[in-house]
Amino acid sequence: MKKIIPIILSLIISVSFKAFSLPALSSLPSAKATIFLDFDGHFVHASSWNGGNPITCAPSGFNDALITEVFNRVAEDYRPFNVNITTDSTMFLAAPLTQRIRIIITTTSSWYPGVGGVAYTRSFTWGDDTPGFVFPDKLNGAAKNVAECCTHESGHTLGLSHQAKYNGSCALIATYNVGAGSGQTGWAPVMGNSYGRNFSGWNNGPTPSGCTADQDNLSIITSVNGFTYRPDDHSDDAKVGSTEVNIAGSNFSTNGVITTNVDKDIFKFNFSQSGTLHLDAKPFSIGADNAGANLDIKVTLLNSGLQVINVYDPQTILNVSLDTTLNAGFYYAVIQGAGNINTTNYGSLGAYTVTGNFSPMIVTPISQVLLSGKTNKEKHDLTWDIITDVTIQNIMIENSTNGSAFNTLATISSTAKSFSYVPFIKENMFYRLKVTSVTGQVVYSNAISLKPAEKIGRSFIISTLVRSEITVNAQENFKYQLSDMSGRIIKTGNANAGVSIININNSPNGIYIMQIISNSQRTTQRIVKL
Repeated sequence: MKKIIPIILSLIISVSFKAFSLPALSSLPSAKATIFLDFDGHFVHASSWNGGNPITCAPSGFNDALITEVFNRVAEDYRPFNVNITTDSTMFLAAPLTQRIRIIITTTSSWYPGVGGVAYTRSFTWGDDTPGFVFPDKLNGAAKNVAECCTHESGHTLGLSHQAKYNGSCALIATYNVGAGSGQTGWAPVMGNSYGRNFSGWNNGPTPSGCTADQDNLSIITSVNGFTYRPDDHSDDAKVGSTEVNIAGSNFSTNGVITTNVDKDIFKFNFSQSGTLHLDAKPFSIGADNAGANLDIKVTLLNSGLQVINVYDPQTILNVSLDTTLNAGFYYAVIQGAGNINTTNYGSLGAYTVTGNFSPMIVTPISQVLLSGKTNKEKHDLTWDIITDVTIQNIMIENSTNGSAFNTLATISSTAKSFSYVPFIKENMFYRLKVTSVTGQVVYSNAISLKPAEKIGRSFIISTLVRSEITVNAQENFKYQLSDMSGRIIKTGNANAGVSIININNSPNGIYIMQIISNSQRTTQRIVKL
């Protein structure tokens, strides 16, 4: 990954030899500017390389799968720009002489020892087909390393120097900035040493020339090489030309490219009725855990008045997954690049897909059956609350000793609100209700567990229809967990005996599940936020 000072070149004669067929891949065929990744060997005769002696470059030794991975990684690095990354020599030869570069990926490396690759600074525009080189045998033959080096060396040909690292006293720590962090968001500048980080990209930072000699990669690439950014594909303004997402059945899918660090892609959704929205926004990647991704996604959800409903920007992963309940109406999803603990959003650029589904909220005649209970001396006292728009035909009380296999304990009046009895088994007992309407709808309540009589249980009284606060009246200390219907945890916490207030004002209207755990009881309650 070394650059050398450009010198005046004499005429270059390059003859390519094709030993076998390679996958012909192009990232943006319509672009004139071209970066050619040459994997199949090449004969180079140029006074600027190897002391003017010819170089017969052997093929890379990569199979189609490895070539495709390298191509996809490099293509994503250059996705924001109006430049074609290609493995097709015909695309390279058709490009203007002053807007093309050949990067030869070859195991012939002995003529330039000690580096993983080499290229002349600004040679992209020289017009004499001076190539750059990447040496897989010096990079452990790994597709990730070869791709990073291809982008690095082609970056030199576009006018970029190395990105260095300094300490707070402006002392040089490393000529090649190795970045910071680990996992998906572990970051390093691609013009530094990015082999060990997943989230590599363009950077605005110092060079080995000095800690204040910042190099703005994006400005250099788009100002001196005859090409700039690719055209914006989606409107930045929700009021003007936002892209309306077509929902086929309940599913939707769309895609885009974030081309600059101020680019925002805005998508409009029209939901004809209330329901639950599941949305996945994923950066382009070549494998699991967003391998090779260059875009850290942030999603902002707006209502029809362009007010922010919520911002989704996880700090340890690059993709966004959201679940929320929405009323009928228009909504907007704003997709943009984000920074994280390891870097800013400067180089958070690239392609992404947005997929998901919208499930209309089905209103059932019996909308809630909520069971609660307590141990009262020798008895188990059960009470319940049923919200229904139809007549209840019957109520069955079911019990179980293991919480999974339930049996009918009693069938009681459809208008009853409570039930008490003395259990014969002196161990924990689980209870639930089975409620049947006159229309045949069957709904089960939540299951609760009560301690045997000799170990007096504790009870909880929980508000079930709320607007902004859940009230819990407890007779002992407890832990709670509040989840939405998709299982996403909204709140967790601990509370003391007595009356506790749990604020959910910032959560959307809908149905939630609250689990309460104490030393003597575990219960689950359904909460409806209006």
